[in-house]
Amino acid sequence: MQLSRGQKLPDVLIITPKVFGDERGFFFESFNQRTWQSLTGRDDQFVQDNHSRSARGVLRGLHYQIENAQGKLVRVIAGEVFDVAVDLRRNSPTFGQWEGFHLSAENRHMVFVPPGFAHGFVVLSDYAEFLYKTTDYWSPQHERCIRWDDPDLAITWPNVWAPDSAPQLSAKDSQGSNFKDAEVYV
Repeated sequence: MQLSRGQKLPDVLIITPKVFGDERGFFFESFNQRTWQSLTGRDDQFVQDNHSRSARGVLRGLHYQIENAQGKLVRVIAGEVFDVAVDLRRNSPTFGQWEGFHLSAENRHMVFVPPGFAHGFVVLSDYAEFLYKTTDYWSPQHERCIRWDDPDLAITWPNVWAPDSAPQLSAKDSQGSNFKDAEVYV
């Protein structure tokens, strides 16, 4: 595995697995706790795995938990997404900044979004299957959402929806707060 860091958000990690392939297909180890600790220097314990499938133009996020903050190790196993992390740590030098990453079944990259960040993605392919490990359990009473189109964050999402329309959002995501009004981490 190789590790690199986000260009704008160096606390966000990009992991590229070592893939073994031939005419039969491929194999790679997608997670190993010892390798994770050795590679990242982090002692994260992942407690939950999640799997979602979404159609082209579906946008999920920007999600976070104000308590029981979750770190997320994310990857795509089918299709392609544009994945976004936003630093919500008030005392961070990158507070309020975002960075986006193209994740696909083809490039097999994984992104670690640490606790203290909001996270979201939009599907670029006909559909995408998205897997992620979390460092804390889902806590619905602490879940928060920031608007995908917040003017202060000014995220440059790839436009995969029809002209004069918007991405497909859940009811919860369509009610997201503005960044300036959002609860953030100290």
